[in-house]
Amino acid sequence: MQLEVLGVGGAGCRIADAIRAAEPAEHSFLTDVTVFDTDEAALNRTVVPESHCVQYGPAGDGGLEGDLERGLTLGQESADDLLERRDRDAPTADAVLVAVGLGGATGGGTAPALVAALQQRADVPVSVLATLPADREFDATAATSGSGPGRRKRNQTAADETPPRPNAATNAVATLERLDGIASAIICFDNEAWLRPGETLADARDRCNRELATRVEAVFAAGERSDGAVAQTVIDASDVRRIVGDQSAIVTLGYDEQAVETGGSRFGLGLFSSSPDVETSEAVSAIETVVRKGIRGKLTLECDPETAARGLLVVGGPPVWLNRQAIAGGRQTLESALDGAGVLGGDAPRPDGESVFAGVVLAGVESDRLAALRAAAERPPEP
Repeated sequence: MQLEVLGVGGAGCRIADAIRAAEPAEHSFLTDVTVFDTDEAALNRTVVPESHCVQYGPAGDGGLEGDLERGLTLGQESADDLLERRDRDAPTADAVLVAVGLGGATGGGTAPALVAALQQRADVPVSVLATLPADREFDATAATSGSGPGRRKRNQTAADETPPRPNAATNAVATLERLDGIASAIICFDNEAWLRPGETLADARDRCNRELATRVEAVFAAGERSDGAVAQTVIDASDVRRIVGDQSAIVTLGYDEQAVETGGSRFGLGLFSSSPDVETSEAVSAIETVVRKGIRGKLTLECDPETAARGLLVVGGPPVWLNRQAIAGGRQTLESALDGAGVLGGDAPRPDGESVFAGVVLAGVESDRLAALRAAAERPPEP
């Protein structure tokens, strides 16, 4: 499917930037990428062309000091103007994805108004790709206690940490509530779950954004090819829309990949390369492995798959590795994991690929992490 991506605020711009950077030329799926931020210097650090970088409002997120109400006012005042400053000559997309980091005031304040304005103007789904704040951003004890991802490195000082945002949980929950009923779907990425032990938020950003971009590409680029490769079962825009829905469902993405033999030259020069003879058992094993790990491995938002209302499976890789029987079996595996919920599946041939992968969409999920953020938002601030 063809996707337009809009990044809002610092985190949203970095996510949009990562998605654009991850797009392979041989299967382009982006019609346009535009980023909006109050910080012009941050916009200049993206790979998005300058003509698609839009500065608005007061310079720097610090100008809002985490005040979401000010951010909401700014968003309401700016949404229509921001949409007018997009590239009007860009091809029509099958869907729009608004990337935003929840917890701040700029992106969190602007996203609801921007999505609402887009829904009035567009005839396609408008979904949100949202990152959830890590505990250390709003809980001072999380950065120094325990053995989890919030523990500070021995030689790391407080100055090395990302500045605390005591309102992050409250802002995140409030923004999610405002997006409910407006966004077609809300795809979540939980920063807390993806931080490694001793890793700072600043150190983790690029890695986490690449992980998220890989999952977005695996799902949304299915069916988009410019090299003549044809899927056995095509996943198109209507399939994705049917699964993520239009009722603001909470969505999580799963992914796994496994390197496979692609028949390249043993001298590394690409000479005399040919498609390898793939044993059926090898192809089946590879697909079963990536499907199982894609469902039961690390999700962008941790949840029990059985809570999902709908699911989508995309299995991709070199065509000779895409065993039809194994892909059908992978769909049955997803159906079983979702306890019989509605599931769609298809394949995504990548003649130039060097791995078999599985992209998984679980829509309408329930997550303990969202409940934990709501509880944190309700706690009175420490004196």
